[in-house]
Amino acid sequence: MSKSELIYGMHAVDALIEKQPERVIEVYALKGRDDERLGAIVEKAREWGVSVQFMQRKALDDKSEGEQHQGIIARVKAAKVLTDNDLDAYINHLEVPPFLLILDGVTDPHNLGACLRSADAAGVHAVIIPKDNSASLTPVVRKVACGAAESVPLIHVTNLARTMRALQEKGIWIYGTAGEATQNIYDCKLEGGIAIAMGAEGKGLRRLTREHCDELIKLPMAGAVSSLNVSVATGICLFEVVRQRR
Repeated sequence: MSKSELIYGMHAVDALIEKQPERVIEVYALKGRDDERLGAIVEKAREWGVSVQFMQRKALDDKSEGEQHQGIIARVKAAKVLTDNDLDAYINHLEVPPFLLILDGVTDPHNLGACLRSADAAGVHAVIIPKDNSASLTPVVRKVACGAAESVPLIHVTNLARTMRALQEKGIWIYGTAGEATQNIYDCKLEGGIAIAMGAEGKGLRRLTREHCDELIKLPMAGAVSSLNVSVATGICLFEVVRQRR
């Protein structure tokens, strides 16, 4: 029997039914809730022949283990985990210069979900994370990502430094963010194939990851705080690439 997982939150469930309906096994919806958006998701599920069960709030709370489910949960076939080989094939089929995001050591699922959401909005082709020392694609990540987890490939790699070398061999320039960098992101010419490497909040990029970047950059900080939340910093960096590409 194939493995299954739970996905919750309106954006996440709706996006999965829209993009990968074949993965949806059944849907659990809040009983007695008169909500137009919830009703539309239930109707869409039924159109695909998906069984819908209506439940009391406590039953849904138990299924989501206390996380905010917004009245909708889907049990789905577990997604295939994308790896180094998938990244190589994916990049080779792109018809435009690759735009990638590397997240090194981001272990907080809320931060990973927010970074995926920003990556989707900015048109990033894939997000790369190390197999170990990183949050994975959990229901919390999917909910925070608001549907982006179903549209942006999340690639798990065994050896991040090796993956970065392989990207550089394909002509992709890797910019890593670091507090000690002398180069301001707004002074960089962000053209061609690009990967932005972001480290965990507090620790930043690991030493080996920093050493494999082509260039280290930083955001100008004018106030009393010395750093930003990784998801906020990621959004700023990605959209500077978007601005320059336009």
